[in-house]
Amino acid sequence: MPTVQQYLDMVSRYDEDFSQWRTRVQKILQRYKDDTTNQIQFDANVKFNILWSNVQTLSAATFAKLPKADVRRRFQDQDPVGRVASMILERAITYELEQYPDYAATLRQSILDRFLGGRGTAWARYEPHMRAAQGDLPTDGVQVTEDIDEPNEELDYECAPVDYVHWEDFGHDVARTWEEVSVVWRKVYLDREAVEARFGEEIAAQVPYDADPQKDPKTYAGSEGRNDKACIYEIWNKATKQAVWLCKGCKDPLDERDDPLGLQGFWPCPKPLYSTLTSDSLVPLPDFTLYQDQAAELDMLSNRIDGLAKGLKIRGTYDASNPALARLFDEDTENALVPVENWMQFAEKGGLKGALDLVEIEPIASCLQNCYQAMEQIKGQVYEITGISDIIRGQTSASETATAQQLKGQYASLRLKAYQDEVGRFATEMLRLKAQIICGKFAPETILKMASADQLPQVDQQLLEPAMHLLLGERLVDPESTTENPLRTFRIDVAADSMVYLDEQEEKDNRVEFLTACGQFLSQAVQVAKLEPSLGPLLLEMVRFGASGFKAARPLEGVIDQTLTALQQKLSAPPQSPPPDPKVEVEKMRAEMESKVVPIQAQADIAKAIASVKVSENQIRQAEVQAMSPQMPPQGVM
Repeated sequence: MPTVQQYLDMVSRYDEDFSQWRTRVQKILQRYKDDTTNQIQFDANVKFNILWSNVQTLSAATFAKLPKADVRRRFQDQDPVGRVASMILERAITYELEQYPDYAATLRQSILDRFLGGRGTAWARYEPHMRAAQGDLPTDGVQVTEDIDEPNEELDYECAPVDYVHWEDFGHDVARTWEEVSVVWRKVYLDREAVEARFGEEIAAQVPYDADPQKDPKTYAGSEGRNDKACIYEIWNKATKQAVWLCKGCKDPLDERDDPLGLQGFWPCPKPLYSTLTSDSLVPLPDFTLYQDQAAELDMLSNRIDGLAKGLKIRGTYDASNPALARLFDEDTENALVPVENWMQFAEKGGLKGALDLVEIEPIASCLQNCYQAMEQIKGQVYEITGISDIIRGQTSASETATAQQLKGQYASLRLKAYQDEVGRFATEMLRLKAQIICGKFAPETILKMASADQLPQVDQQLLEPAMHLLLGERLVDPESTTENPLRTFRIDVAADSMVYLDEQEEKDNRVEFLTACGQFLSQAVQVAKLEPSLGPLLLEMVRFGASGFKAARPLEGVIDQTLTALQQKLSAPPQSPPPDPKVEVEKMRAEMESKVVPIQAQADIAKAIASVKVSENQIRQAEVQAMSPQMPPQGVM
């Protein structure tokens, strides 16, 4: 564990290595603001502020709207719990971005620092706002970072602000690359009341109040009516996993905490936005230094054009014997005639040409035209250096075809795309810090309220408990438990969408594109499934795969998953016979009845035949009896 003096020595080494850079950035800021009233003076009286123009153009090209949080399942698997957890976290972050202005302001100021001084930084923290449980107790004051709750206090609300850190207030141990850095810090200026609220009365009485970030330290000492503040160093050491607060006037640390926020990378700040860097130093090279010679030429030409334009007016001499000729250029009336005395004598001397001699202004006009052309050439050099092309600045030629303009824009925006990607990386890292603080510090009730969980579809509300367990871990049931960071579970990913200007029409187009593509695929899939039912599961997974690629379909993913699961179960069930046709059933019943009637008729015929056989047998038996008995003579014959 380094001592206070070792930390202060580390700060001194940083100040020494970055002293020239700070001086250069101060000059660039004065040039950007066209501030000639301070120490630095410029030779040119009339200047062309190409620095202001380029910074405004690049800032607008890289940050035109507030980015939106994009939280989703990392691999887009069929993970309903991960999907609901991503939705809850995305809604909570969106509430933070829209409710509090810190994120947008920090991002805008960091981007401005990047294009001016070459480095933009930010700092995340957890800020619980407490209220007194009893009416006679005071509430918390200003905080530097997470504070210890006082007795008899209860949580009012909580937030995860991202603070902008001025380019002079950020520092780190001297290293060649950012990956070699192990200690980062920032300077925070607090008045006595804020120091007392943060560190207590005893420490507030020992801290020296001799700093003010708005005043030059060279002229600050002994000034009257100054707003005295204490310069507090908030130092985070990744090697020891410890945060330390100290002041140069105190021998002991003001406060020490072990891993206060439990972040994945430990540091509460993302990697700064850097301009040009080399692999041997983290001292950035501001963009303006790469074209400052061209900017000086533009200032010189602007001053020269101003002088030539002032000299581009009619000057000459005239014959003093005809003073009326002076009225030719003094009077404002149009189509006026000036009377001349002794006209015959005036005509003999050559008339107006003989009595008036004007200074030739054509050389001045030609020189002025050449200066304008030289300015355009120098501006073209600046645009080549900075990567700003005419198509990006909204300028083009009417003779160019649409294809030529499109190709020009594609190739010209290569470096601009690199700027946008770097700003997107910075914005994403800030969102991830917010997400980790929300999952690691916020109460479960706060997260559910921020996400409006009661407004989710019924199919998603059934998964709220496992989804919250995924985000909070054991903290869901035990607030004092240390849970694993949700980003380390590798099931969800947090990112920022594009920050380039998008209008509402594009959102509508995305939804129409999704509905069109999904409708066409479903109509074709149904026909294929009828011909080959075994392809049903594959087609269903293709629908889910295609829908996951549309951000406009994110609110429908729960219903889509539920519907596709039901269809998949139906397709995997054993085939069932189709419902019977009523006509066929009637014919079958008739056939059965007829089949039953035929045997009955046959039995009747058989019985009838048997009866006839029995009658025949009786007749035969009677005949035999008669044949065997003696014959009697008829009566009357003896």
